[in-house]
Amino acid sequence: MEQSLVKLGKIVATICFVSFSTTSSAADLAQPKSEIILTVSGGIASTNADDTAVFDLDMIKELGTTSIETTTIWTDGVQSFVGVPLTALLEAVEAEGTVIKATAVNDYAIEIPLDDPTSTAALIAYENNGSVMTLRDKGPLWIVYPYDEAPQFQTEVVYSRSIWQLDRIEITE
Repeated sequence: MEQSLVKLGKIVATICFVSFSTTSSAADLAQPKSEIILTVSGGIASTNADDTAVFDLDMIKELGTTSIETTTIWTDGVQSFVGVPLTALLEAVEAEGTVIKATAVNDYAIEIPLDDPTSTAALIAYENNGSVMTLRDKGPLWIVYPYDEAPQFQTEVVYSRSIWQLDRIEITE
């Protein structure tokens, strides 16, 4: 009987260790080394600041960059945007939800349902025409879409989701 209890104790200890190791690895995002420009909260498994994930520009760039060339209703002529796909950011934080609430510096907020087909084309841009965007020119982050690619990106709903001066994302539902 005593030998069975010792064996059971070792099994429980092993299970607890494996559980702890698995849980903590999901929360291992790098720490920002410069100014935080984006905070992600809500239904996320990977964090680096309490229950949130905070990113500086270099961390965002490390998620994998892509570019879009398109016109917008807010600018003149074809614009070149460089940024990280929204889907890459969601993967990095291990998002678990169906809607993101994106909020700007001035507290303007929008919601993007993740089951909307346009959401997979969203780009969190940090450069416009070769320059890092500042607050003055719709930065540091701006959610943009390939507006010229298809009519589905030229709707009032998609335009309203094109939030600039983005600094917060909350994963909900």
